[in-house]
Amino acid sequence: MFKYLKNDLPASIVVFFVALPLCLGIALASGAPLFSGLIAGIIGGIVVGSLSGSQIGVSGPAAGLAAIVLAAIATLGSFENFLLAVVLGGAIQLLFGVLRAGVIGYYFPSSVIKGMLTGIGIIIILKQIPHFFGYGANPEGDFGFIQVDGENTFSGIINAINSISLGSTLVAVVGLGILILWEKVLSKKAKVFKLVQGPLVAVVFGILFFALTGGTSLEIASANLVSVPVPEDASSFLAQFSFPNFGEITNPAIWVTAFTLALVASLETLLCVEATDKLDPEKRVTPTNRELLAQGAGNMISGFIGGLPITQVIVRSSANIQSGGRTKMSAIIHGFFLLISVMLIPRLLNMIPLSVLAAILLVVGYKLAKPGLFAVMYKKGWKQFVPFMVTVLGIIFTDLLVGIGLGLAVGVVVILIKSYQNSHFLHKEDNSNGETKIKMTLAEEVTFFNKGAILKELDSLEEGSYLELDVRKTRYLDNDIVEILEDFSEKAKNREIHIKLISERGVVENPDSYIEFFKLRPKSA
Repeated sequence: MFKYLKNDLPASIVVFFVALPLCLGIALASGAPLFSGLIAGIIGGIVVGSLSGSQIGVSGPAAGLAAIVLAAIATLGSFENFLLAVVLGGAIQLLFGVLRAGVIGYYFPSSVIKGMLTGIGIIIILKQIPHFFGYGANPEGDFGFIQVDGENTFSGIINAINSISLGSTLVAVVGLGILILWEKVLSKKAKVFKLVQGPLVAVVFGILFFALTGGTSLEIASANLVSVPVPEDASSFLAQFSFPNFGEITNPAIWVTAFTLALVASLETLLCVEATDKLDPEKRVTPTNRELLAQGAGNMISGFIGGLPITQVIVRSSANIQSGGRTKMSAIIHGFFLLISVMLIPRLLNMIPLSVLAAILLVVGYKLAKPGLFAVMYKKGWKQFVPFMVTVLGIIFTDLLVGIGLGLAVGVVVILIKSYQNSHFLHKEDNSNGETKIKMTLAEEVTFFNKGAILKELDSLEEGSYLELDVRKTRYLDNDIVEILEDFSEKAKNREIHIKLISERGVVENPDSYIEFFKLRPKSA
């Protein structure tokens, strides 16, 4: 793992700067103590990073769970009761891993996964624009269209443009310039510019700007700075940890919340794993069942010491990949950076302008949602483009999980349409004696989804036609289809349609019973 430390260390610094405001913002959006978000980030990096089989995935508190957490804390009556649900949810995730439920992650269409990445990229850009201009009414990590401050994504942008903070904007513009210059020019000039990442330089500039402009017209307000809890001493630091109330373990509401967290967190993790593997330059495949075990262990520990629920998250994972992370050491080191910094330098962290971190996230968002991808998906045809666009728009105008659900639903409809169309091949011949010969070749698998297409073709046959039904390639024939053929045999006699059935068992002219013919091989023709 230490072989690529020269790649992983710089990447971990970038991931740290991306994760820091998100950990705090997600905690704020969840109605939980700010320190709980940092705990989840630390455990997600160190514990889950160590146990996971993913080499470039990064775990931490997830924006997709913020609404669930907010509602659960209110429903369960206290944060300590909620922490018990997190611990139990982690245990349920361990059970999912043992039961090998990770296979679910492989059943999401590629178009939906690409739509998820693009949608997240766009929503990152839209959500960071207010912070870029120094308008911090909505906390970092709130990725829903309807925001916790009562506004929506677009009204927040409009309000930000009408309330521009000169100091924050200047820092963001210069920081964005540093990032672009570093990536496009300086990183190609010397190795030192690859070792020292542009985001680190941009953040240092932001801290210096804040320190030097205090009391001037360019001063950045405290609301537009990182806000890490600052303990006075070791005892006050330890007092920030909370512990589950195990006395409520028999409360059914606790178990309902635990199962909800386990299910949603597992689903979001599996989706992220699939997306992260697609972004991985080395195209490594993450063992999904091991990932569920790692996430379960992480959530149990996080909940036990006062942290939010954890998932693998695409924003931090993509920042890791874009910054050149090669192994899981980047995720682990970023966790240690979070731990050490909140213990030793919280006041220094609180001098970082959110606008410079917004500039870093804008670059991450753009790389996820490059405009050229829309043209690529469009050229692949409507069966790829429609689920892709539905997922993108769903994420922008609702939230992550709803957007993915909409895209998946459309993807299933597309599959049904393709199944309807691909049930059979039809060839029509008109002989010189006026007889119409129809050759229908059934597909390898024919299910009840294909009933409509086959029924339509059989009903459209003209009287006196000659139907040659070829089932030699068919390996699965649903009972519904057999019943259609059985019913059609009666209609064929009345309409003087001659049927020739061709199978691996031979040729049958005008079979009396298809059920008798197929019952010896119920799962193959």
